[in-house]
Amino acid sequence: MNAVAATRARRLAELIQLFLPEGRIGSVIAGEVMPGSGEEIELVDAFTGRRLAAYADGGAQAADAAIAAAASGFAAWRALTASARGRIIWAIGQQVRAHAAALAELEALSAGKPIRDARAEVGRVAEMFEYYAGWADKIEGSVIPVPSSHLNYVRREPLGVVTQITPWNAPIFTAGWQIAPAIAAGNAVVLKPSELTPLTSLALAMLIARTEAPAGLVNVLTGQGHTAGAAAVRHPLTRLVVFVGSVGTGRIIAGMAAEGLKPVILELGGKSANIVFADADLDRAALGAQAAIFSGAGQSCVAGSRLLVERAVHAEMVERLGKAATRIPMGDPLAETTQIGPIGNLRQWRRIDELVAASVRDGARIAAGGGRPKGLDDGFFYAPTVIDEARADMAVACEEIFGPVLTVIPFDSEEEAVAIANATEFGLAGAAWTRDVGRAHRMAGAVRAGTFWINAYKTISVMSPFGGFGASGHGRSSGLEALHAYTATKSVWVETVANPPVAFGYAQER
Repeated sequence: MNAVAATRARRLAELIQLFLPEGRIGSVIAGEVMPGSGEEIELVDAFTGRRLAAYADGGAQAADAAIAAAASGFAAWRALTASARGRIIWAIGQQVRAHAAALAELEALSAGKPIRDARAEVGRVAEMFEYYAGWADKIEGSVIPVPSSHLNYVRREPLGVVTQITPWNAPIFTAGWQIAPAIAAGNAVVLKPSELTPLTSLALAMLIARTEAPAGLVNVLTGQGHTAGAAAVRHPLTRLVVFVGSVGTGRIIAGMAAEGLKPVILELGGKSANIVFADADLDRAALGAQAAIFSGAGQSCVAGSRLLVERAVHAEMVERLGKAATRIPMGDPLAETTQIGPIGNLRQWRRIDELVAASVRDGARIAAGGGRPKGLDDGFFYAPTVIDEARADMAVACEEIFGPVLTVIPFDSEEEAVAIANATEFGLAGAAWTRDVGRAHRMAGAVRAGTFWINAYKTISVMSPFGGFGASGHGRSSGLEALHAYTATKSVWVETVANPPVAFGYAQER
């Protein structure tokens, strides 16, 4: 494995060289790489468990430089016409498409994401910029028929510098998901990716710099959350904070933003209920349940980690999923056949294993998987796991596991299914599988979730709003609603009468 690890590290260095001058890893500020001066941060290959590369934390110094660059970039960006901004955003999408193969390989190597998934996500990033390019010159205001002689109109204006913090599980996807609407609305961006997976975000920033975008429009910070990230959030020029990640960290960041009375958009965790009724097409439901939890190794905020099954078909679904879990191809993220790659980091692997072990101690039964899969002795692989006979109050049924672990819970009625689905602090996603059209729509209305699928799971589009309720956060990060979230409304009043009546004050005689 040493030889394999060395080969992969060399290939990573080659890919970094394609995007970053001299292959140096550092913050990308106004199109230039600024090396950090803080503590060393090691990048680990999730496939081999060995070191891939390292870089120095950028810290507050890089954050200050990035915010200053973004403020300058914002002024230049706002001075352009909306149509000109749209053309540049479209050009960013074309840069992503032109470098799609290298970006996908870089994502697979540095984030442990299967290459088939990485290609799809890079394609989605290009779509994001293309979609919002079309919106750049269509941000319109309105005229309000106020009961006076005034012309009252509303403008939507950009906020200024936006600080965005993105997670390790889908770095390039979440970078594009946040950057595109922010700049389409006229803002400039400082993005702080996870310190564990910064490379594709840095590559994206360099591709943006190759277009006619003003220097400083998009800047990417490298460093820890408590150093570079905290400095950017607290900076007085940051006008909006966007965070995608865990609930605990979201609370901390929201608190930091509140110190400066800054608005926040939070896209946090989930414990989504995937509900299967006895009348469903069980073949499709079983495939949907696999994709809902096992794709991406379960490292997705919308993962269908709770499978609620009507009791009449509960045993059959557990058997189906248990057999399927042993057959899904796992292995090298760069292999074309791999459907499940490794867990992103060792800390997360240990958390998954602890939660599974705790469920067994509490009386649950492992119907499939659990622990490291056979034949994959290196890296951070976790076997696709199906847990049965779990109580709804167990940690595996309540907490976000962020791994390929499915907890199956039986129910006896539609009302009970809704009660179990909503018995959580989260409210990100959910689904129902049924042939009963009326029931499908009832479930969509009754389950508390920002996204709900009927006879499907995990389909999303940049055109449709995405976000959650409760502990899953607030605000929306796609669709027209995301564009509006990156603007502030201004009400303008114009007196149209030459000599309006004076309601107050002293007017001098002439």
